[in-house]
Amino acid sequence: MLRTDQIEAAKERFGQLLEEQLRRVDEMKSQGDFIDYKSLDQIIVGVCGGDGIGPAITAQAQRVLEYLLEDEVRAGKVVFRNIEGLTIERRAAENAAIPPAVLEEIKKCHVILKGPTTTPRKGDPWPNVESANVAMRKELDLFANVRPVRIPEQGIDWTFYRENTEGAYAVGSKGVNVTEDLGVDFTVVTNQGCERIIRAAFEFAKANNKTRVTAVTKANIIKVTDGKFLDIFYKIAKEYPNISADDWYIDIMTAKLVDEKRRKDFQVVVLPNLYGDIITDEAAEFQGGVGTAGSANIGKRYGMFEAIHGSAPRMVKEGRDKYADPCSMIRAGAMLLAHIGYTKEADKLYKALDICTVTEKKLVITGRDSGATSEEFANYLMETIARL
Repeated sequence: MLRTDQIEAAKERFGQLLEEQLRRVDEMKSQGDFIDYKSLDQIIVGVCGGDGIGPAITAQAQRVLEYLLEDEVRAGKVVFRNIEGLTIERRAAENAAIPPAVLEEIKKCHVILKGPTTTPRKGDPWPNVESANVAMRKELDLFANVRPVRIPEQGIDWTFYRENTEGAYAVGSKGVNVTEDLGVDFTVVTNQGCERIIRAAFEFAKANNKTRVTAVTKANIIKVTDGKFLDIFYKIAKEYPNISADDWYIDIMTAKLVDEKRRKDFQVVVLPNLYGDIITDEAAEFQGGVGTAGSANIGKRYGMFEAIHGSAPRMVKEGRDKYADPCSMIRAGAMLLAHIGYTKEADKLYKALDICTVTEKKLVITGRDSGATSEEFANYLMETIARL
């Protein structure tokens, strides 16, 4: 009898989850077009420092962006608005992935520059609040996570389009422990969610003269959800006859990225949520690790730009946060600039980063007092920009 009650309780939870997801489908169907930043009198950039090393590196990225947009800021065309409270302490106190008052302030902005935030895991002293990243992507409907990796000297020029709001992460905190012996989690995909991320990848390829788009799934095993993603991929691919389309399984794709002969062939890669998280961390290692990589999270109304690494609380505990590498946040800032229409400034920033981290490299960041502080590096970067 006890087992029957447990099954019925699990079925009720599953039914509630299905209702939530069907409402989300209705919301996606009613969405309008992408925001046109050129039509805005003022662009509001929200800055959320996050926690751990987040405030230290985000502050330096903000300094660099304000330097590049000095005239626009002075004229009121671009406004930077600091938003406090996206910390693990406040999130835990309010038992919320994003405190409601913080979310309200975020929604008043057009784009967000966001530092790393702590996601509690089993054994941590924090309650099981959802990832702030996952929550923000859902709340702002930031369905496309765009992560570029470019290393010209190795022939690498990849752009990853990771689906952001569905897959294994969509309801990651809503799994069910049916009994003490059985736990179940869920993977969610929709036609609308697959179509918009896949189309975004092909549109990027078309706009940037790319000739290949690759899908990554495990559709041979995860047949329903991954199978739907792959079916829609090839359906949309037919609309782009000048772009070749192919697909790889996630396990072999991780191997092919380290294959020096094959990896140069990949250009634009589109993936469900979990696989995108795995592959983009691997890809970031080629350009110096996740500490150097930024990412864009794009929706039709909002954009959020962040580092792809964690909050490194140990560095704060050891008093080393001022030595944290700000390049990830600064690269995210460059993507933000390009997204809101300041492509010349973005290109200048990318060029300066290459000079400071590859060719000239007058300062080295080690994460300790043996290297430069994040502020010193930002100063060096701005001096380099001034010379361009």
